[in-house]
Amino acid sequence: MSSSTNENSLAADPYRALPRLHGSERGSLTDAVEKALRAAIVNLAMEPGMMIDKLAVCERMGVSRFPVSSALAKLAAVGLVEVLPQRGTRVMPIVMHDIRQHLFIRSALEVETVRTLAAACDAATLDALDANLEREADAVQQGLRREFHLLDLAFHELLLDAINLPRVKEIVAASRNALDRARRLMASPERHAHTLAEHTRIAGAIRARDGDAAARAMHDHLDEVVAELRRFSAERPDLFRE
Repeated sequence: MSSSTNENSLAADPYRALPRLHGSERGSLTDAVEKALRAAIVNLAMEPGMMIDKLAVCERMGVSRFPVSSALAKLAAVGLVEVLPQRGTRVMPIVMHDIRQHLFIRSALEVETVRTLAAACDAATLDALDANLEREADAVQQGLRREFHLLDLAFHELLLDAINLPRVKEIVAASRNALDRARRLMASPERHAHTLAEHTRIAGAIRARDGDAAARAMHDHLDEVVAELRRFSAERPDLFRE
């Protein structure tokens, strides 16, 4: 089955993304349901704003209502679902105010990361960045969306690993994870091509030892994510909330 056919089938029945579970202790069963629902939400099998049918989840996963309710309570605590009085539980729309905050954090830290790195980047890191960009280009050419997503993550991780500040990497990772649904919504061939070009400019400035140029390139890269999200939210307001 092709990826487009698979996406269409999931859109028709988002619960197909959930695995069937087998006997387990109550605690671990709840964790397994939570993990499966979280993945379906983050991967957009369950779109922002979708009402969740608990009975459909139970039937698909082969579990009782208790672990499903417990799992949804945990997901509500981290902002992935919300309980609507007298209506039920739905996948939380993407909140633009939160997106702006997380991108502000990323910009503040990653701009300074590349500025610092440009002054003292070793040959091994430069080679790793070049290898990543080659693979990104292949993924763009072949239309490999998931592969490009993983290479995008790896590019930023290479930069953060190179400055050897684990706490900074941890904070950036938390903000990046909070942006995951929004980033996947924008996972078009055009956005991937733009991202590749933006990454190439960042790496080129680092190789040239130009900290200011690297900082500007990273700032522009993250600003473009904000701009594209604004455009996308205007087209699909049903998926977003201010």
